[in-house]
Amino acid sequence: MGDVASAAAGLLSTLAPVKPDLVLIFASPSAMLPVLAAEMRKGLPASTRIIGCSSAGELSGEGYCNGTAVAIGFPARSFRSEVLVLDELSRLPVSRWMTGLRDMLARFKPDPGRRLFGILLVDGSSQQEEVLVATLDAALPHVMVMGGSAGDDLDFSQTFVIADQAVLQDVAILCLIETDLDVRDLIFDHFRATETRMIVTRANPAERLLLEINAEPAAEEYARIVGVPVAELSPLVFARHPLLVNMGGRFFVRAIRQQTEEGGLLLMSSIDTGAVMSLGLAEDLTEGFEAMLRGLPATPSLILSFDCILRRLAMEHAGLGGVIKDIFHRYNMAGFNTYGEQHGGMHMNQTFVGLAFLDPERH
Repeated sequence: MGDVASAAAGLLSTLAPVKPDLVLIFASPSAMLPVLAAEMRKGLPASTRIIGCSSAGELSGEGYCNGTAVAIGFPARSFRSEVLVLDELSRLPVSRWMTGLRDMLARFKPDPGRRLFGILLVDGSSQQEEVLVATLDAALPHVMVMGGSAGDDLDFSQTFVIADQAVLQDVAILCLIETDLDVRDLIFDHFRATETRMIVTRANPAERLLLEINAEPAAEEYARIVGVPVAELSPLVFARHPLLVNMGGRFFVRAIRQQTEEGGLLLMSSIDTGAVMSLGLAEDLTEGFEAMLRGLPATPSLILSFDCILRRLAMEHAGLGGVIKDIFHRYNMAGFNTYGEQHGGMHMNQTFVGLAFLDPERH
């Protein structure tokens, strides 16, 4: 408790002077969240909105971290936000959500001098991201919404989101934000599709269970295809050999979370029987990523970052911690490692998505 309160005091010393309209908090373990939120609330204006979630790790200019907290403040001089809690994810009250989303959007009048975007934080245990992002895309068709699913250090047990001082489950938080800064969305994964194709012959989409591939038990067939004994399947193997599905001409990762006792594969996104999958081949982990960042017209004041935990595992296994720390530092990146990423109406895995904030007068 004392360490968390001390950490909160350190974060507040940086945040309070900017008079933030909104503060995002990402922390692991999740037990830190309620204390952090309460301590932050004491030291920030009553009008400041505080949202956040538990993480599978944090990222900042210090590189990848665990057991720490990242807090990001959005100064009121350049940002205005509203927060909507989308509750009862397990029941999917879509009509009620859409009413709330449209009402919130109506409070942001079009302004050519300001940009509107959304940040989404989801209880990563909900397994409802696909329906949720489709709902957001329908209710907010011209708003870029981006975010991540909360994690819990690869325990896959309990994940949490926070709104002000309330620590919540079975909910998502959508924050609409307008700003006078230039905002650029970023998306990157390091895979290309190989010629190896697979057919999903049995699946349970609601449970995100892949039961059969090519009419064989899923774990056994996947292990045969990637060339490892089924007993040696692990998060690192899954991170290096992802499943890809083609949607609208673009390949999206359907990451594997774990093997089930029955010989199936539990995914981090849903998949349907009859889907055609390609085996992904990993390319350079950082070269394309840095090239994307170099393509920005100026160095951002911040890149709000949502990076899949499986990407992090692959980079750490490759010994790239120092390289990625340098990139995060140079481009002012901060965020968390997710159990899934959302971008442009899609839920995906093993992908980096981010929002870069640039001063329009500097480029």
